[in-house]
Amino acid sequence: MKKYRVKVEGMTCTGCEEHVSVALENIGAKSIEANFRRGEAVFELPNDVEVETAKKAITEANYQPGADEEIQSQEKVVLDDEGDYDYIIIGSGGAAFSSAIKAVEYGAKVAMIERGTVGGTCVNIGCVPSKTLLRAGEINYLAKNNPFIGLHTSASDADIALLLKQKNELVTELRNQKYVNLIDEYGFELIKGEARFVDEKTVEVNGKQITAKRFLIATGASPSVPIIAGLENVDYLTSTSLLELKKVPKRLTVIGSGYIGMELGQLFHHLGAEVTLMQRSERLLKEYDPEVSEVITQAFTEQGINVMTGVTYERIEQDGDIKKVYVEINGKKRIIEAEQLLVATGRTPNTETLNLPEAGVKVGSRGEIVIDEYCKTTNARIYSAGDVTLGPQFVYVAAYQGGLAADNAIGGLKRKANLEVVPGVTFTTPSIATVGITEQQAREKGLEIKTSVLPLNSVPRALVNRETTGVFKLIVDAKTLKILGAHVVAENAGDVIYAATLAVKVGLTVEDIRDSLAPYLTMAEGLKLAALTLDKDVSKLSCCAG
Repeated sequence: MKKYRVKVEGMTCTGCEEHVSVALENIGAKSIEANFRRGEAVFELPNDVEVETAKKAITEANYQPGADEEIQSQEKVVLDDEGDYDYIIIGSGGAAFSSAIKAVEYGAKVAMIERGTVGGTCVNIGCVPSKTLLRAGEINYLAKNNPFIGLHTSASDADIALLLKQKNELVTELRNQKYVNLIDEYGFELIKGEARFVDEKTVEVNGKQITAKRFLIATGASPSVPIIAGLENVDYLTSTSLLELKKVPKRLTVIGSGYIGMELGQLFHHLGAEVTLMQRSERLLKEYDPEVSEVITQAFTEQGINVMTGVTYERIEQDGDIKKVYVEINGKKRIIEAEQLLVATGRTPNTETLNLPEAGVKVGSRGEIVIDEYCKTTNARIYSAGDVTLGPQFVYVAAYQGGLAADNAIGGLKRKANLEVVPGVTFTTPSIATVGITEQQAREKGLEIKTSVLPLNSVPRALVNRETTGVFKLIVDAKTLKILGAHVVAENAGDVIYAATLAVKVGLTVEDIRDSLAPYLTMAEGLKLAALTLDKDVSKLSCCAG
């Protein structure tokens, strides 16, 4: 079999993809991937079938084939006795396990090296522990601040020690179910220790040298620490240590207001702390659309969180148990005092101890591993995936890259990563979810666009919830009316964004959204209302009107 990529004009939807696929199947093509958004079809043909035959079939299906190229797959890893393993994976998080499982399914002999706790960031110190505590904080806040006049609810001081105990039990359970128990299930080997490259095919662990045909580096990232005078002399917290506090502080100062700082700052505000969020930029979430920044700032302010932007840090001091942050805002000097200080200013790739120069692996300016579209590093033997590459910092992206790396490193498939449509969620209250491009990104690309901005008080679900601070925003191609981006601040925004992700991914138009049935009194109905808002005033429509 030979593999080809052929440009195809005239495909405008998934139905077109199906027509092209059927036409190719009829001439004996296999492993067909037609994609109308990329305007191409990738497929395999028997050696006795010419690519011109495939192009003729596409023409007869009423589409226009263009340039073609034969895709040269890399040679599949030969499973022989050379080397101790076929595949060594450094790290044990989402990317590592996804890759290990797929490599084993290819028949490879796999070892995984982990210097700390199995499971990586997400299950141990990231997504799972933070999100369960965020839910606890949200319930505590609502008990004290419910919006219904006929309900009389209250909450006593949170017992954070019991919350941490319950959180740790959940973490242990999921770590075992989703990680540790899978090692024996799939039959790869776990090696405890720190890996260090000796050369491009050898690592040293616990004084022993181990060789492999291919490697995956999936070592993740750790909290980064900014350069601020005096910070090194202060007992500050990171996102990891904050989640182990045994007592809710009276006051908490947060340096950095990205998604980690916002989530954890609001968590402790909901548990009873007086919280100040500080950010160097002039607005929260500066990479997001302004409407998103504005409404989340409004929500935090309404809840009683002190949001400070445009901050210049001068120095930090500790006076007994009190941390003092000396800042300048709009030309005025201030001192922000608190019992606890959280530093949440991004993450740094875990690459320092790997001795990557000996392996011929290049890193970027922040220490991140540089990879190509196949997840391959500058050394053809070595692949990398997940947070250590400083790509989108989501466990689902890491798992996707890890599986793709195994396909390429072990399966020889030469699959390209496609991260054009990656949804992201910040689990604040209200939550923030985005997919696709922002208005500014569209302008920078020179795209002619229309935008639709729907305030949350126009969404019936928000009205009945009595929580109307939020927004829906759509970025739409002005000519085709395809949805290029969706940005939501609302309760359950993370659930809503999956529908928007599919819309962006398959190229749905606002007309497609308008013509679909959206269940009434769901937050997802906001997507349809935002589509209607492009050229109508939804405030003048009846319930469920289209």
